[in-house]
Amino acid sequence: MKKICIIGCFADSLDLLNGQTVKTKIVYKEMTNKLGQDNVIKIDTYGGVKTLVKSPIIVLNALINSQNIIILPAENGLRVIAPLLICFNKFFKRNIYYDVIGGWLPDFLKNRNWLNIYLKQLKCIFVETNSMKDRLSNLGYDNIEVIPNCKDLNILDVKSIKYTISNPIKLCTFSRVMKEKGIEEAVQAVNEINSKYDGVYAELDIYGQIEKSQTEWFKNLQTMFPKYIRYKGMVPFTQSTKVLREYDALLFPTYYEGEGFAGTIIDAYAAGVPVIASDWKYNEEIIKKGITGEIIKTHSISELKDAIVLISKDVKKWNVMKENCINEAKKYLPGNAMKQLINLLDE
Repeated sequence: MKKICIIGCFADSLDLLNGQTVKTKIVYKEMTNKLGQDNVIKIDTYGGVKTLVKSPIIVLNALINSQNIIILPAENGLRVIAPLLICFNKFFKRNIYYDVIGGWLPDFLKNRNWLNIYLKQLKCIFVETNSMKDRLSNLGYDNIEVIPNCKDLNILDVKSIKYTISNPIKLCTFSRVMKEKGIEEAVQAVNEINSKYDGVYAELDIYGQIEKSQTEWFKNLQTMFPKYIRYKGMVPFTQSTKVLREYDALLFPTYYEGEGFAGTIIDAYAAGVPVIASDWKYNEEIIKKGITGEIIKTHSISELKDAIVLISKDVKKWNVMKENCINEAKKYLPGNAMKQLINLLDE
């Protein structure tokens, strides 16, 4: 019998860079590194409705062949897979863990008492922030632990930091390209700043996978891009440090409902790049204001502009923040962030 089974979206035949798929692959890789390839099996849930139809087979396969099971489902998968696991597990007596990706779970469970009954029977639920733990505790959960988001990145050596020296300030966004990630706010802020200066005060590069349902919106937005705003496509996560180190700041004015511990913040820290983010959801818990970045009010273009201008007003302070980001990034390496989960599996 295998020591552990991981059920999640692997989508190995596709080049998916969403948080769900990336996190699932990171957990699998770390488990195989620590426990050995022979002790870990994976079950891919990619495929939508077709996969959900096969859920009983997936669940039985996991319970029969492994002692410990980690699930990483999104909303639809959680509704089906978790109840099935709990029901069948009355006969198998396995340890079942749920590693939550993103910050959507507390809101999702508010009016779903039937699902709460099942999830409270899991061995442990791992969430990415203390705020999420508190919110679930208020719903009556006593099986919640915090494991921050993590990424297997090459953290930049402090000696290789690209320090901010002069204008133009180089800015970027590094997330799914969708309206709710604040892309439009970033564009507007940079345009308004540059309109007040001779020459180009700030440049903006936009990276990430374009949300399929919002391609038309982004095409229309691109028609208003001056030369100093560019869409640069997708970056493999293994190359993120190399790409991001060239920038002075990462802009993250998100208001996305499902936001949790955003992986883009870790990407930026690993590259020695401070983050200017909205006070949305859990950002204030992850970004230390004035130390690893700046926090602005959600939807506030004026505060976003002020934070960008602050970079060149106090370059010395901003460069110290770059060094702080490198030190902060080390906390989010998988080997450090996932120690608690590894220890549970070794019990």
